[in-house]
Amino acid sequence: MLRALIEPFRHPRLGLGHGDARSFGSPGGRKQRAKAKNWSATVRNIWSYLALRQAKLMLVLAMVLLSSGLALLGPYLISRAVDHYLEGDGGRSWAVFLVTLALVYILNSLTTWLQNIWMIEIAQETVYRMRADLFEHLHRLPISFFNRRQQGEIMSRLTNDIENISSTLNNSAIQIFSSVLTLAGTVGVMLWLSPLLTLLTFVVVPLMILGMRWITRRTGPLFKERQRNMGELNGFIEETLSGQRIIKAFSQEEHVIAGFHERNTRIMLSGYWAQAISGFIPKLMNGLNNLSFAIVAGVGGLLAIRGLVTVGVIIAFVEYTRQFTRPLNDLANQWNTLLSAIAGAERVFEVLEEEAESKDEGASVSLAHVEGAVKFSGVYFSYDGETDTLADISFEAKPGEMIALVGPTGAGKTTLIGLLSRFYDPDQGSITLDGRDLSSIRRESLRSHMAFVLQDSFLFKGTIRDNIRYGRLDATDAEVEEAAKLANAHTFIMRLKGGYERLLSADGSGISQGQKQLLSIARAILANPFMLILDEATSSVDTVTEIKIQEGLQALMRGRTSFVIAHRLGTIRAADRILVLQGGSLLQQGSHEELLRQDGLYSELVKGAAGPAASS
Repeated sequence: MLRALIEPFRHPRLGLGHGDARSFGSPGGRKQRAKAKNWSATVRNIWSYLALRQAKLMLVLAMVLLSSGLALLGPYLISRAVDHYLEGDGGRSWAVFLVTLALVYILNSLTTWLQNIWMIEIAQETVYRMRADLFEHLHRLPISFFNRRQQGEIMSRLTNDIENISSTLNNSAIQIFSSVLTLAGTVGVMLWLSPLLTLLTFVVVPLMILGMRWITRRTGPLFKERQRNMGELNGFIEETLSGQRIIKAFSQEEHVIAGFHERNTRIMLSGYWAQAISGFIPKLMNGLNNLSFAIVAGVGGLLAIRGLVTVGVIIAFVEYTRQFTRPLNDLANQWNTLLSAIAGAERVFEVLEEEAESKDEGASVSLAHVEGAVKFSGVYFSYDGETDTLADISFEAKPGEMIALVGPTGAGKTTLIGLLSRFYDPDQGSITLDGRDLSSIRRESLRSHMAFVLQDSFLFKGTIRDNIRYGRLDATDAEVEEAAKLANAHTFIMRLKGGYERLLSADGSGISQGQKQLLSIARAILANPFMLILDEATSSVDTVTEIKIQEGLQALMRGRTSFVIAHRLGTIRAADRILVLQGGSLLQQGSHEELLRQDGLYSELVKGAAGPAASS
C-alpha cells in the first residue's frame, strides 16, 4: 500500500505511477485539458438554471456587494481612529468611532446571514429542478441508452453528481463571488492609501499564480477521474446486489469481492491524490500570506519613520494585506470543490444532452381502435450500425392471429418485438399496423393498445393489487381480482398473508419466480389490449400451471393479434403462423403442420427437443 501511495509522484506531469498511467497519466491529463473547453458550456448550463431565480439572485448579489463593502470599511475606520488619536483628537470622536464601527460589523453580519439564507434557498430550488429534469429526461431516452450503461452508473449521476452540485452552490458559490469582490475592493483601497505598499504586496501574486496553476493542472483530471470511478463502483455494487443468487450459486463471492476492492482502490487513489495535492493550497497561501505581511510591516515601518505614511495607514494596510490574501486563500480552498462540482455537472449534462427518443412527427396520430393487421416489408435493423441484427424481414399477420417466433438464441426474436413496439425504428423497410406506418403513430398511443408479458417479470414496490393494477390504473378491485383468476394467480394470492394487500419489495422477493410471472400475466390481462406480446411468458412456470394459464391466455387472445416467443411445443402448436428466425433472417413461416412437412430448421428444432421446441 505504501508503494502504491509513493509511486504516483514518479509521473513527470500528473504525478501518477507507471501502472496507473493508462487511467491517470498524461494521456488522461491531455484528455482532461481538451475537455476543459466544455467547462464554460457546463457553467452556462448551470447558469441557465440559476437564471430562473434571477430576482432573488440579484438580492443575494446586492447583499454580497454590501457585506464586501462593509468588510473593507472596518479597517479604514480603525486607521482613521488611530491617526486621530495620535494627533491628540480623542474624546467624543472615539465614541462616534466605536458606535460607527459596531454598526458596520452588525450590518456586515446581517447581510452575510441574509445572503447565505437566500443562496441556500436558490441552490435547493435549482438542484430540485435539475434533478427533476434529469429524471424526466431519463424516461424520454430510448431503450438503447439503458442497454449501453449500468443502472448504478446512471443512479450515480442522479444522486452523487447532483449532490456535488448542491454542495457547491450551497457552500462555495457565494464565497467565491464574495472573495472576488473583496479582492477587487481591497486592491482599490490599497492603491488609494499607498501605491508603493500595494506594489510590494503584489510581489507574492506571481508566486501564488504559479503555485495554483501547478496544483490545479494535477487535481482537475483526478477529480474527474474520481467521479467516473464512483459511477463505475455504484454500477458494480448495483449489479452484484441484483445478482446475489447467481453469485452464491456459482460460489463467486471471492471474485466479486476482488472486483470491488479493485474499483474501490481506484477511487481511493484518485481521491487521495486529488485531496493530497490540493491540500498544498492552504499551506502555500499561508506561507505567502506571512511573507506579504512581513514585507508590508517592514517596509511600512521604514516609511512611517520617514513620515511618508501614517501609522493608521500601516495598520489598515496590514489588515488589507490579510484581506488581500484571504480571498485568494478562500478561492484556492474552494477550487477543489468547484472542480469536483464541474466534473459532476459535466456528467449530469452529458445525460441531459443525450438525444431523446425521436419525437413523434407533427402528423402522427393517436389510435382509437386497432384491428391488429401487422405487416413487415423488407425490414433491416442493426444495433451498432454495422452488423444487421435483422435482415430483409417480410411477413403479414392478420387481425386476431397468433404469431409464434422460434429460433436459436440471437436469432432476432426479441429485436423483432422491439421494432413492433417502437422501442427501436427500422433502418430500412417499413412496418405497418392496419395499413398505417408505425412511424406515423404516436408511441404512447401504439403502446397503450399493447400488453407485454416479458421473460424477466418485474414487480414494483407496493401491494400485489397495485402491481396488477399497473396494467390499468383505473381498474376496480373486482376487475383486478378477475384478472388474477384468469391468470390462475388468485389461489396463491389468497394463501399469502395479507392476500392482495401483501406488500412486495421492488424485486418481488418473498414469492417465487413463477408467481411473479403469474402476476405479470394478470397485469396484461387487466390491460385488455388489442394486441398482446408474450416473450417467454410461461418460461418460469411448471407444465401443469402453464396449461391453466393457457386457458386464460386463450380467452385473452381471442380476437386479438398476438406475438408469442415460446420454447414449449404446446404453445407453438396453437399458433396460426410460426416464424422461424436464424441469424437475423426469416427462414420459414407457416403453420406447425406445414413447417413439419418441410425439411428445414423448424423440423430439426422439434425433433431435437425433448421438451422445448426452440431455445430462446
